[in-house]
Amino acid sequence: MPRLHAAVNAVLVLVSILYPFIWYFGQQYTGVIPIAVLMAIIWLLRALFSKKLLQKLLSAMLMFLFVLLAWLHSTAAMYWYPVMVSMLLLLVFAASLFSRQSIIERFARLQHPDLPDTGVRYTRRVTQIWCGFFCMNILFTSGLILGKYWHAWAVYTGVISYLLMGVLFGGEFLYRRFRLKI
Repeated sequence: MPRLHAAVNAVLVLVSILYPFIWYFGQQYTGVIPIAVLMAIIWLLRALFSKKLLQKLLSAMLMFLFVLLAWLHSTAAMYWYPVMVSMLLLLVFAASLFSRQSIIERFARLQHPDLPDTGVRYTRRVTQIWCGFFCMNILFTSGLILGKYWHAWAVYTGVISYLLMGVLFGGEFLYRRFRLKI
């Protein structure tokens, strides 16, 4: 079962990364239904194999959303998936700011269980920066959708947004390693 769970997660990540291109290029050949059904099946499997209740609920919500999109044959709504993913990530990161440990602090404690107070403040700030990134990503992607810039949407959501995430992740990593010496 653990291998199947890992395989489902890997497929979900891969399809989510490739989704802008799957949708942009695939819709002209398949239409909404096959792609929406594929996404619904993947999210259903994720819901079934998730161990945490919140993951099960969010996965089930996305599964039902894709079932609804398939039923409605909503071509325009299919473009909103990257926005929904960014909203979910924003929700997770922002909610962690109201918990005892931010999500970035949890990751940091995997390497440094005795994280000092300065590290806690730093990880909280990095979590806030990621929240800002997700907000900007949501706004920019929404603008492309509302303006019906479909080619730009595919390039931005399929390439540029990932490059920006990589720059943010890499920049923070380099800053932490060379400036903070952590």
